[in-house]
Amino acid sequence: MKSSDLFVAKLIQHGVKTIYWVPGEENLDLIDSVRKSGAIELILTRNEQTAVFMAATYGRLTGEPGVAIATLGPGATNMMTGVAYAQLGGFPTILITGQKPIRKSKQGLFQIIDVVSMMKPVTKFASQVVSGYRIPHTIDNAFRIAKAERPGAVLIELPEDIAAEEVDISPNFTDLHKIRRPVADEKAIQSLKRELENAEAPIILIGAWANRKQITRYLSLFIEKYNIPFFTSQMWKGVVDESIPQCLGTAALTSGDYLHKAIKESDLIISVGYDPIEKPTHLIGSGGTRTIHINFYESSLDSVYEPYLEIIGDIGHTFWELGELTIDTSRWDFSAIYAIKKAYTKSIQENILRESQDDAIMWPRQLVNDTRKALEKEDIVALDNGLYKVWFARNYTCFTPNTLLLDNALATMWAGVASGMEAKRIHPEKNVVVITWDGGLVMNLWDLETVVRLWWDLTVVVLNNQSYGMIKWKQVGGNLPMWGLDFGNPDFVKLAESFGWIGYKVRDKNEYLPTLLKANKEKGLKIIELMFDYPQEIS
Repeated sequence: MKSSDLFVAKLIQHGVKTIYWVPGEENLDLIDSVRKSGAIELILTRNEQTAVFMAATYGRLTGEPGVAIATLGPGATNMMTGVAYAQLGGFPTILITGQKPIRKSKQGLFQIIDVVSMMKPVTKFASQVVSGYRIPHTIDNAFRIAKAERPGAVLIELPEDIAAEEVDISPNFTDLHKIRRPVADEKAIQSLKRELENAEAPIILIGAWANRKQITRYLSLFIEKYNIPFFTSQMWKGVVDESIPQCLGTAALTSGDYLHKAIKESDLIISVGYDPIEKPTHLIGSGGTRTIHINFYESSLDSVYEPYLEIIGDIGHTFWELGELTIDTSRWDFSAIYAIKKAYTKSIQENILRESQDDAIMWPRQLVNDTRKALEKEDIVALDNGLYKVWFARNYTCFTPNTLLLDNALATMWAGVASGMEAKRIHPEKNVVVITWDGGLVMNLWDLETVVRLWWDLTVVVLNNQSYGMIKWKQVGGNLPMWGLDFGNPDFVKLAESFGWIGYKVRDKNEYLPTLLKANKEKGLKIIELMFDYPQEIS
């Protein structure tokens, strides 16, 4: 059989049903093998970044690696931002790039760069296939490495001549090798129990790697059983229902935010699935509150994250074991923490009310409040990178996991639009609303055509303030003049209409909620252009 057929057969064996790609002649044998298989949907995007962002989002939402294909040279270099997004975010992703023939080529060094070496610093593993006979184990290892703790990106480079060669390997494969996760031992669980009993006001920090179903179940039971307060990192809001009274909020800022006063009342932070690759809070670093690290893997120590005890193993199993024990909570007193929460919750509501009474321009607090009103508990909001995501992290209530998608690891523009596209592909039954800004949307505008071509019902809200608002806000905060950050925009309503779909221009913020409710009922691509601005302070 042809090596490319073998390659695709192995992808199918690993459960691949969708591939995202931008074409190149060096991939034509591989793509033809995908066509002949009839088992894999091929999604053509208009930019390699989008292909990787979507594959990474598939990995984020399912736990299984998403697959993206690009050609050599410029195709591979265009992938790099998406690759870094997958790697830093811990999203399992398989990247496949083409290459000129490695045995004999008529094109000299045309378009050739060392893609494998380029990708190694931003992937868990990168390798070139030098023989069709190496394909089975190369792919098996790629999937194992991509999913292993900590998950991330893996590159396979498949040269054009290797893809076309014949190999005499049967396409019938044995069952895939399975691995069970290690669990924390009894001594570790008893140590955790003892530390909890010795504390006076322990609280829980929920981070990225707690976003798994069994963890949600057992962690939620533990929190409600002991009325223990918790707060979350930005990227994995909703692991535990944030509407319950034990929720303190989200660590959206490094310091000086509402909940930091509550955290300071604690004498022990139970850090569950947290990784400081997410923007950290200094209160769990050097000189901060004592912290216990509970995760699938050991912590990476630095000045902002220095746990004194680590419980390594399956997190869900750890909280199941903890739930089977009886913990003496006679020393616990959360009264000061919950009093602070009550005060800042009132302050947040007052700020929302005050903002709603200002002029016609939309501000972030009302934006978050109205967006939450427009959506059901299971609906999804995908955020592009921008200052507005701080207010979404702080004020948007998530009832279930993966209903607010934001990137706080690489924090790159356009990823929010692509992640919203993939969320809608996976969950066509849900409303998916992308909140982006004018700079982020225009950066890779052409992939709105992908939404239209594939008939996805996607609502895109564009925050129009004609500037790099976050950087402008930082200039002001640094006592620098606002300079060099303004730009012009197209007419986003006409832009939507040029794609054959619907555009809305919202100049009065009080028209945003009814417009969003209407757009969510419409079919196809809907773009809501919303006049928007930021306050000078986050409060």
